[in-house]
Amino acid sequence: MSKRKLVAIGEALIDFIPARKGCDFDDVDSFFPAVGGAPANVCAAFSKLGGESVFLSQLGDDPFGHKIIHTLEKTGIDTSYVVMTDVANTALAFVSLAADGNRTFSFYRKPSADMLYTSEQVDRSAFDDAFALHFCSVSLGDFPMKGAHVRAIGYAKEKGALISFDPNLRFPLWESREALNEAVLEFLPKADILKLSDEELAFITGKETIEEALPELFASGVKLVLFTCGKDGMYGFTEKVRAHVSSPKVDVVDTTGAGDASIGSFLWKLMTLGVDLDNISDITEEKLTEALAFSTKFCTISVQRKGAIPSYPTLEQVQQYQTQ
Repeated sequence: MSKRKLVAIGEALIDFIPARKGCDFDDVDSFFPAVGGAPANVCAAFSKLGGESVFLSQLGDDPFGHKIIHTLEKTGIDTSYVVMTDVANTALAFVSLAADGNRTFSFYRKPSADMLYTSEQVDRSAFDDAFALHFCSVSLGDFPMKGAHVRAIGYAKEKGALISFDPNLRFPLWESREALNEAVLEFLPKADILKLSDEELAFITGKETIEEALPELFASGVKLVLFTCGKDGMYGFTEKVRAHVSSPKVDVVDTTGAGDASIGSFLWKLMTLGVDLDNISDITEEKLTEALAFSTKFCTISVQRKGAIPSYPTLEQVQQYQTQ
């Protein structure tokens, strides 16, 4: 029986989305709460498409933590491994949106409950039948959650699951840019799939173009690079093949969670195509293009709606969008 489950570890939080875009925080009159956090978003994208996903984290035993649990469960995510605590509160992030939909963040996370999640709290049974483990860099700082990531990656590798890493850089959460860079480079060799955006390329790799960066990325052990370029579409690279799919022109409402939508839907499509740890290095150009095209459509729908998880389409909606 093929492995069908996505496991993600890291932060879940409440994004407070501004009621209007194109203005600074000072000029925002009101915000509305939306469940977010990149690893949780990736699980949501995977589950919205009909996949099975498990989220590993710790939340505050407070109204925001309970709102997150309720939303994730309603989305089809297994939250049975999420720990609730009264030691710290659930993380919050206030977002401002520029006219083009791009975001800036103000975080309330000093510390938040997710940061205090320990390696001892990671349950090996969560990785039974795991297709992939996904994680980001937000939770790789010098606090207990980093050790939980190391433990989770070890369990995932024991089960033969793919390891997916989206650095998802959030500079305000780090003491220095150097500390963030070191954390990303420490965990990069553990990844089989690396998702990079065009904005992150130079900071992470020191290279100006993806073509220059690929040899070192593959030498580190990465088997597939998903390179997202906003309106210029997505690229996929292995050592053997490469593919590109353009993004259609649409009116962008909100890019919150768009990167998570891309990797979540991409992982789901890889799974349905029968791509796993044993054969990912040999993925054909045809399959890679198919996965990119699917992910592009998923994201195109998402960015035309507000928020992250509420904006993610179902498989039926993606299929209907393909016929338009």
